[in-house]
Amino acid sequence: MIKVLFVCLGNICRSPMAEALFRDLLGKENLLEKVSVDSAATSSWHIGAPPHKGTLSILEEYNISSKGLAGRQLIKEDFEKFDFIVGMDSSNIKNIYEMTGQPIHPKIIRLLDLTTHKADVPDPYYTGDFQETYDLIMDGCRELLVKIRKENQLN
Repeated sequence: MIKVLFVCLGNICRSPMAEALFRDLLGKENLLEKVSVDSAATSSWHIGAPPHKGTLSILEEYNISSKGLAGRQLIKEDFEKFDFIVGMDSSNIKNIYEMTGQPIHPKIIRLLDLTTHKADVPDPYYTGDFQETYDLIMDGCRELLVKIRKENQLN
């Protein structure tokens, strides 16, 4: 099984949104038995908390399940457990390397580096723009799925 972990600062906005979106994409492509997905935070602020109401609202608007989403913190062992560790912004990427104790590694990627956007996913906790975040994460998740299919010969 291919394992994907999405990471942001608090695990209440961007990374749980990415987890839910990616799981939804995997379900539509009948890949849930081949690819698993989770999310985590680089901070410890929201451990056990549900996603932000803005994240829940946009997921509901697009009829994407938020079932089972709860905040957790990234741990060093996640580096061994996951095949892809996907950060939402450059600060997350820096923290992922520090928290996992790893040198630069190809399994750790910034989500929008897979797209033409080549930027950070803005944190809607601060911007308030959950639609922009949703759109960017959706683009990134689609490209991540293309990458995983190609690298693992998944049809």
